[in-house]
Amino acid sequence: MQEPRRSRRQQLAFGLLFALWLPGCLSQTTPSATASPAATPAVTPSPSPSALLRAERLKVRLAGYPRKHNEGRVELFYKGEWGTICDDDFSITNANVLCRQLGFVAATGWTHSAKYGKGQGKIWLDNVQCSGGEKSIDHCKSRGWGNSDCTHDEDAGVVCKDERIPGFVDSNVIDAQVVENKVEEVRLRPVVAMTKKKLPITEGIVEVRYKDGWAQICDLGWTIKNTHVVCGMLGFPHERKVNKNFYKLYLERQKSYFHIHSVACSGTEVHLAACPLEFSKPNGTSSCAGGSAAVISCMPGPLFMQNSGLKKKLKISSNVRLKGGARLGEGRVEVLKDNEWGTVCDDRWNLQSASVVCRELGFGSAKEALTGARMGQGMGPIYMNEVKCLGQEKSVWSCPFKNITSEDCQHMEDAAVRCNVPYMGLETSIRIVAGRNSYEGRVEVRVGSKWGTVCSTGWTTKEAMVVCRQLGLGYSMHAITETWYWDSSNVTEMVMSGVKCMGSEMSLSQCQRHKSVSCQKAAAKFAAGVICSETASDLVLNAPMVQQTVYIEDRPLHMLYCAAEEDCLSKSAANANWPYGHRRLLRFSSQIHNIGRADFKPKAGRHSWVWHACHGHYHSMDIFTHYDLLNANGTKVAEGHKASFCLEDTDCQEGISKRYECANFGDQGITVGCWDLYRHDIDCQWIDITDVNPGNYILQIVINPNQEVAESDFTNNAMKCNCKYDGHRIWLHNCHIGDAFSEEAERRFEKYPGQLNNKIS
Repeated sequence: MQEPRRSRRQQLAFGLLFALWLPGCLSQTTPSATASPAATPAVTPSPSPSALLRAERLKVRLAGYPRKHNEGRVELFYKGEWGTICDDDFSITNANVLCRQLGFVAATGWTHSAKYGKGQGKIWLDNVQCSGGEKSIDHCKSRGWGNSDCTHDEDAGVVCKDERIPGFVDSNVIDAQVVENKVEEVRLRPVVAMTKKKLPITEGIVEVRYKDGWAQICDLGWTIKNTHVVCGMLGFPHERKVNKNFYKLYLERQKSYFHIHSVACSGTEVHLAACPLEFSKPNGTSSCAGGSAAVISCMPGPLFMQNSGLKKKLKISSNVRLKGGARLGEGRVEVLKDNEWGTVCDDRWNLQSASVVCRELGFGSAKEALTGARMGQGMGPIYMNEVKCLGQEKSVWSCPFKNITSEDCQHMEDAAVRCNVPYMGLETSIRIVAGRNSYEGRVEVRVGSKWGTVCSTGWTTKEAMVVCRQLGLGYSMHAITETWYWDSSNVTEMVMSGVKCMGSEMSLSQCQRHKSVSCQKAAAKFAAGVICSETASDLVLNAPMVQQTVYIEDRPLHMLYCAAEEDCLSKSAANANWPYGHRRLLRFSSQIHNIGRADFKPKAGRHSWVWHACHGHYHSMDIFTHYDLLNANGTKVAEGHKASFCLEDTDCQEGISKRYECANFGDQGITVGCWDLYRHDIDCQWIDITDVNPGNYILQIVINPNQEVAESDFTNNAMKCNCKYDGHRIWLHNCHIGDAFSEEAERRFEKYPGQLNNKIS
């Protein structure tokens, strides 16, 4: 029924335009050739509102119910307001543009007539016609912003292919039912002198941004549920009682403007704007008869506690964790079951469930509930699907959910969160300068009131990771130890040296450092620097494959000349009676996956790669993986393992193309969603165990052991197996990634190496 209506509209519009255009054309005259140039001044067209909007990325979200995470009603954020798209002229081409804008590889379909429910507010676009190559829906032809003759009965929706664009960074899938033009910003204004100086601010008067200033909220009818919501927004998991009598005396002497007269939160909202609010009338009184300004006190999580005694009492969840995030309070959600960590499928994943996870980990409510493995793909089991938290649960394990079958979900659907965290002001004591943009430069820190550089001696990826996190710039791509190629005309003196971080700290000030500056290379060109990135790779070994492919080979020495040349044998091989005899080799396959959000590339440029005639290709990394056999106390009992590596894409997930290959001096690396396979039968893919006695051991494989190349998560780079060797045969069991087991299971594993009866169950 839409077609005739549209045709009539188009005919009327064309007739009207023609009537307006024709008289103007007939009355136009050509300027005189003798006219002065000054008589026709040049006019510089001002950019249209839509052109200005395109300078910033258009926000798009999927909404409505019932739906999965990769489908829904399309909503666009324009001029501070969310609105929909009319289904007139809608097509699969439009859907493809929208799905790619949301980070999915393509669209599989589209819907009309408000299949996912009717939207509210504006209908921003109508008669949208994309050609297919547009980067954003607002680049397509349409009637223009807000120009529509549709109703919300005609809201368009899309169904996207449930596969993410590799390396897609920005979160554009926003599922918050928040009217942001009402209340955008909320703060606590501290009153007590002691609390003014310390961060985070946990207690004070609740204020909302209003016009160019701040306004208060009347506390009549204020409940603990309101406090719970505000604390969550500000990054705090819990609330506590406040001394209202103290504040009453203070507030009686202060003039207040009450922008909001009543708040009625249920306690599960993620934003104050989602609660029923009553605003003061423009011409009405701004008083709060019988009440005063709302005051609250919040309880921070252990990470943000100043009181160390209290910090010990407050414990965060031990069976939920976040992995792979660049910033504090974000990451892939992982849950512990039967002593083994696994992931959560993103079907029905929303802000209520995400908030339960955030609060049980000591953060506030959820800022974003991310779908489609936005914080990288996990490995191992997927434990939960269709999690349906109400929002008040103490743990995500208390929420209703479905158990997983292999057909339900894959790791490309792993759920993730971004939590609200308290403002700590960490970025005010550090900066990067002289780089080409805000993501790179020489590191300068503030010690007291003085700014200065950091000594680069011992400066590694771990320290650079902390700097990038502290500045909110994502992951560390490179730790720079020589900054001579950056402008040094305004270099300050060195104020910090001997910095040594674990890599997980919130700021450099939490890392070890010299009490007084001592640097061998104090010149400006040796100041520490960083290059940060929003994305990073994440390499993980396929542990079950190692366990399934292990065997012993007695290999004749006459077949090992090439291996000896590359130092793939233990030292005792040099004393062997070549070419007679053999070496006993522990062989297995290594399949190394890149589950991160950026390609893994060798640190060294191709000009420094080494040609290996034996293998017939270039090796780009001298130290890429360590293969070791350890005894019960952690001592290495075997040596002679693969020394150098060529990195390539052996195979990839469906829909992802290989980019790297070793042959013909090709580019080397491992693409996101691909893996590099070192088969058990290739040269040097072994540990030389010729000199090893029968016994119980631990087989350990560590990828990127020196952390030369940046990754989003180094805790999953090691793989361990229990190993039992009787002098003739070898058994591996309990093969697992370093962070795959609970702490208790890991202790049991280390205590009884080789024992078959300590299998994790």
